[in-house]
Amino acid sequence: MIQNEMSRRRLLGLGVGLGAAASMTLAGCGGGSSSPDKAGSAGNGGKDYTGPKVDLKLWNGFTGGDGDIFKTLVQQFNSEHQNIAVSVVTYQWEDYYSKLPGAVSSGNGPDIAVMHMDQLATFAARGTISELDDVAKNLELSEGDFAPTVWKGGLYNEKRYGIPLDMHPLGFYYNKAVMQKAGLDPNKPPATKDEYTAALTELKKSGVQGFWVSPFQFTGGMTYYSLLHQWGGKLFDDEVAKATFNSDPAVEACTWLVDLIKQGHSPANVGQDADYLAFKSGKNAFNWNGIWQINDLKKSANVEWGVAPLPQIGSQQAAWANSHNFTIVKQRSANENKVSGAKVFINWLSQHSLDWAKGGQVPARKAVREGADFKALTEVNALAPELEYAAFPPATPGLGEVILTFYNAFNEAALNKKSPKQALDDGVAKANKQLEDNRKKYGN
Repeated sequence: MIQNEMSRRRLLGLGVGLGAAASMTLAGCGGGSSSPDKAGSAGNGGKDYTGPKVDLKLWNGFTGGDGDIFKTLVQQFNSEHQNIAVSVVTYQWEDYYSKLPGAVSSGNGPDIAVMHMDQLATFAARGTISELDDVAKNLELSEGDFAPTVWKGGLYNEKRYGIPLDMHPLGFYYNKAVMQKAGLDPNKPPATKDEYTAALTELKKSGVQGFWVSPFQFTGGMTYYSLLHQWGGKLFDDEVAKATFNSDPAVEACTWLVDLIKQGHSPANVGQDADYLAFKSGKNAFNWNGIWQINDLKKSANVEWGVAPLPQIGSQQAAWANSHNFTIVKQRSANENKVSGAKVFINWLSQHSLDWAKGGQVPARKAVREGADFKALTEVNALAPELEYAAFPPATPGLGEVILTFYNAFNEAALNKKSPKQALDDGVAKANKQLEDNRKKYGN
């Protein structure tokens, strides 16, 4: 379970290696003048479909426990729609984004693709996915139905390419048994910088290194991403022309996190996922990790744990987050019936996002989040407030590899290969070159 879960979510935050594949294959995929896009005019935007039976291929990367829930929902949809048959193809996320461009260009791509918010702009810029403004219009969806950050994340060049399904943020997990042994109240996790520091001090007195700082993207990089925004910093300027993650707030946030290692609150050179495994085995007390770990912990009967929004260490609340969106893939020969059927499926599953939330996701739809049934999902609902201040990456093509440079810079600081300032300065220099190359590649 753990191994599958760790592998499943490697690319929740970015499309590692996507840029190279996109530059070689996306330009030839089904878009532009060589492939007419009739998706915008097909059907009535997902209200219903009364045409002949269509078979739809859907690609996704849900290989963990959420995959079973997703497949169950698809089966329910198929049973309720005799003229639409959706078949699910599942890949590891790390394979998914590299396979998709070539499949589309060869005419073997899916009809529907689940895509992370930070990938939409790249695929939209290359003409791989269709505009979905008519879906939002005909179903009378608006920003008011969703959290503003999630709703706006589906836009590229003021056109909608994704219908948001959920939001998955970083959460604060605390081991109640370890806290209690250190004399801390297991039902009152620290929520501020002072409380957090005080708790780590008490844990250290009891012989526990309370918060293991991972040097890897999962989870230390995402922790630093959150802290940078809590300190008021940003990864890029407003035009996404220059990287800014070496600003004074960014350096201060990185230094605070790295100093936890120097102060003995964390071992040095923490291995990949060792922080989470140590949390489960009672070797540390706190773990900043994704909402997707809730279901794993619920199956761990020997772990006394709780989950809460991230503590506010900086001057404002912020948390790393991403979002799954539904997209419709352009085809060499557009089939209006298939496009109409795809829109019906997207609308249906969006309306059933409460069932999807049981897989460990915060529903994108406001009405679902505010309903009593979702609030009964105690652990998942505990992270719902983070939706209002989630720190999403900007909608700019080709950012996956640039953000990877950001994570690599943090890795060098966390491993004490460079000072935080030097690591971030070097990372920004490389990132700026990547941003310049992206402007040439994508025409922005």
